[in-house]
Amino acid sequence: MQHDASAQGKASGRLIFLIGPSGSGKDSLIEQSREPLAAAGVEIARRVITRSAEAKGEAAHGVTPERFEAMRAAGEFAMHWQANGLEYGIPAQVDQWLAQGHSVLVNGSRAYLPQARLRYPDLLAVCLVVKPEVLRERLLARGRETPQEIDERLARSAGMRLDQDSTVHLLDNSGSLATAVEGLLQLLREEKLIG
Repeated sequence: MQHDASAQGKASGRLIFLIGPSGSGKDSLIEQSREPLAAAGVEIARRVITRSAEAKGEAAHGVTPERFEAMRAAGEFAMHWQANGLEYGIPAQVDQWLAQGHSVLVNGSRAYLPQARLRYPDLLAVCLVVKPEVLRERLLARGRETPQEIDERLARSAGMRLDQDSTVHLLDNSGSLATAVEGLLQLLREEKLIG
């Protein structure tokens, strides 16, 4: 099913598809933006991931691979993809929120962006960018991967740059989180998604 904002009139919300390399600070940005976004009527989708709920990182709903497949088969996801050996799903509830006129922020995937655009043609793509040395430090501090795995991840990330895509809004998160939060809120004001 494709979400077509034009078919639902002006009341329809807009999908905000936040992307960026692992360690760029998407989870931190979402958490720090949660209160002002909620006050502005923007919903934040909680991802479903085949990673244990005890794993450090985002406040995602961790499920087993078997449970994920059952949810996917039952049509419980608006979007789903695989990355870094894990399955990721965005609950179908986002379509209800959009139809009710709420904009919805989702923690997306750079590789999945083309498919997301097919389903949500008017989505707002926001990519967090971080200086490579800062990104490496953050990934090391997370402690999820070996230094070699991190170097491999950084090499893959370098091949997925979106700075040549004029439809993707770049947001630098190399510095303070507060600056990135204000940058996101300013972008959403410019796009008339918040007041």
